[in-house]
Amino acid sequence: MKVDDRRVTVRSSAPTKSKANRPIPLVVYILAVGTFTMLTTEFIVAGILTQLAAELEISVARAGLLITVFAAGMVIGAPLMALLTLRLPQKITLILALTVFAAGHVVVALGSNFTLLMVARFVTALATGAFWAIAGVVAAKSAGPGMASRALGIINAGGMLATVLGVPLGAFASQYFGWRGSFWGLAVLAAISALLIARYVPHNTSKHSQVSVVGEIAGLRSLRLWLTLAACATTTGGVLSAYSYISPLLIDGTGFSEAAIPLVLIGFGVGSLVGSLIGGRLGDAHPHLLTFIAPATSTVVLVLIGLLANLQLPMIILITLLGFFGLGANPILASLAIKYGDKSPTLASSLTVAGFNLGTTVASWLGSKSLESSLGTTGPVVVGASIAVLTLIPVIILAIMANSARTASAAGLIHS
Repeated sequence: MKVDDRRVTVRSSAPTKSKANRPIPLVVYILAVGTFTMLTTEFIVAGILTQLAAELEISVARAGLLITVFAAGMVIGAPLMALLTLRLPQKITLILALTVFAAGHVVVALGSNFTLLMVARFVTALATGAFWAIAGVVAAKSAGPGMASRALGIINAGGMLATVLGVPLGAFASQYFGWRGSFWGLAVLAAISALLIARYVPHNTSKHSQVSVVGEIAGLRSLRLWLTLAACATTTGGVLSAYSYISPLLIDGTGFSEAAIPLVLIGFGVGSLVGSLIGGRLGDAHPHLLTFIAPATSTVVLVLIGLLANLQLPMIILITLLGFFGLGANPILASLAIKYGDKSPTLASSLTVAGFNLGTTVASWLGSKSLESSLGTTGPVVVGASIAVLTLIPVIILAIMANSARTASAAGLIHS
């Protein structure tokens, strides 16, 4: 494996037995904790929405804007910070990102002014974008030759565990310490991660002097890349329109108590973790089939959630399936984006984060508006189904283009 700045290339030759058996460095797990922390904060508001709105004396729809503004910050922050930190030492970038992240959570934990909370969430999202822009590259470099895939798998697992453990634990914590306790906990976790990174990330982490900002931008000319990014936005937007406002639906529509909400959220988290693992495992062999099946099925699941919202057991099953199918295609889409943006891997990777969060921004805003419509708590689900089905447009076009390329290649081989 050769690592050149942020560009990671894995050679096709298999690693030796000694390399495969070498333990993963501690710094990789530290970076995974950082990823876990940052993905937890993106969705934690969904689990404490009603409590937060009640204390701040605002509507649930308005409180949901704290999800929207964070996602908007990620849309801007991921690609912007990837470019702005190209020449900054990676260790410094990671520490600064976590420090700003922790400070933003302290502001939210202490604040009562909703505008101040919105600003703090936006700044926190920018810091998250900076961290995500390089955490995977640092992990791969730290692991060394033949270990990049395992290291990146641990980083991704940290993010997926946020939906399984982070969001439900945040909801549980809010019941004992108030919703502010969840933000205090994330601030402490980020500060600890920053200290550990300062201790264990090598001091000789290089600057990115050989990376050209203009070159990165110029490499984003692939139509297939932009179709993939469109699919990133719609598939995630469809799911998170519903998930962002799942608490009021489960309480008012299904009849769950507030104490039961974290248990239902665990089902969504387990579904998303398993779906991502299976999607990532099968995605290389059948990328276009799976990127069609996932949004098609999640659309059906969202429709059923809207129709069966008053039944508790079906809702638990459907929300788990929503996590499984709704987020199962995300690793495949991220992989396709890097493949189609091969001349700009760093920026293409950061744009997938922007794409996922653009969908979250638009969908959560539309979901908040639909809460105030005649649809009530089922409004965000209707919005989600309408957005999720749009994913079929770019993924079908991508499948047709891939099939045409295979046909042309086969014809060329025959004539040759």
